[in-house]
Amino acid sequence: MLAGVATLVPLPAAAVDLPAEVSVPSFWDPAHRMEKPDLSEMRAIRILAEAENPPFAFIGADGLPTGFSVELARAICLELEIPCTVQALRWNYLAGGIDAGLGDAVIGSFAISADSRARFDFSNRFLTRPAHFVVRRDAAEMEILPEGLAGKRVGVQKGTAHEAYLRAYFPGSILFTFDTENEARAALKDGDIDALFADGLNSSIWLNGVTSENCCRFAGGPFTEARYFGEGLAIAVAPGNDKLREAFDFALARIQQDGTYREIFLRYFPVSFY
Repeated sequence: MLAGVATLVPLPAAAVDLPAEVSVPSFWDPAHRMEKPDLSEMRAIRILAEAENPPFAFIGADGLPTGFSVELARAICLELEIPCTVQALRWNYLAGGIDAGLGDAVIGSFAISADSRARFDFSNRFLTRPAHFVVRRDAAEMEILPEGLAGKRVGVQKGTAHEAYLRAYFPGSILFTFDTENEARAALKDGDIDALFADGLNSSIWLNGVTSENCCRFAGGPFTEARYFGEGLAIAVAPGNDKLREAFDFALARIQQDGTYREIFLRYFPVSFY
């Protein structure tokens, strides 16, 4: 059940050249000034994460948890000036981890939904999973609008929210459905379709990897309709644990304002899906 435990301590500062033009999401109003909650009675925070959920959380070569969510937890705890640990659990144990007293919060694995809201309270979002169009690098410029993609061959994985969205809002496109996203990507690389519509985060990882062979690029902006693509990811806490939830909200806003969130995001998602 327990895959690894990491104590979150400060990392050495590193000089990182972050390109200003890359889009990084922000879910916090910079004009809203939050007061730091009184955390004098909070001695430590135990955070749970999934053991095998890269790039969010996974066990590194040293046997300790690492990944986007773990780095985010590290930054949050440094901002709150409270010692933290991260325990990596298998997925089937994660939901019951708070109830069982194994941890105080879960980061990175639970999407906000009606079912999860019935069981947990959530911090503000720290990430969403927008949909995105992907085209070949040599493709002619096209408007990523229903009229701009009318008559174009658009690939999508069958049975997904992405297919439902295309059928609802891009009726003029010629849909090619595939059993898997990998099959759709291969069709795009081979030029059998004009565009692929898929999860932006997964597409970002593919575009940044070797299997894409630098064939393709994002086109247009992100599609964030929550009814199709979900409300996003947030930190789950036990119902009624308002002090911890508010502490997370405060720290998330602060690390966005000082650029820490941007640095962590681009470390794991250098091809932004926003």
